[in-house]
Amino acid sequence: MSHEPRSTTPMFTQVDVTPAGHTPQPTSASLGHTEVLHDILAVQDRNNELLEELVSVMSTAQKQRSTELNHWKQANPDLARSCRRAAEALSRVQVEYLDTITDEINESAEDMMEGEFMLNEFVDRFGPRLAHLNGVIQVLAQLSTTPNPTNASQ
Repeated sequence: MSHEPRSTTPMFTQVDVTPAGHTPQPTSASLGHTEVLHDILAVQDRNNELLEELVSVMSTAQKQRSTELNHWKQANPDLARSCRRAAEALSRVQVEYLDTITDEINESAEDMMEGEFMLNEFVDRFGPRLAHLNGVIQVLAQLSTTPNPTNASQ
């Protein structure tokens, strides 16, 4: 086996050992570092500008959706109240369903850890229903009005 000498770059190219009061003359290496740092700063400034634009666009879109949703709620107050009651009822159903799921997990956790079939069976059995239930609750909650504390007994 032949070993070819490897060409490695030194870790340090220059060490400053001048007294504190003495200002060294800039070298081509330090000027190169300065240029690189300026380039990095320029890229970082551009990234910040892009992030500010992105936040602005997302904020505007979110405000528009919120305004449209509030207009819908005002135009359909009975339906919005009905959505609130339905969301609350489905939330209670969800709690019961989660209770059933946790019982099932606690009873068969070792089997699910030992065999992929049992885990897949569990996910197939409970996963889609839970995902759909969460989605329906979320939609109903978004379309519902916030209950008025003075009218909470309705």
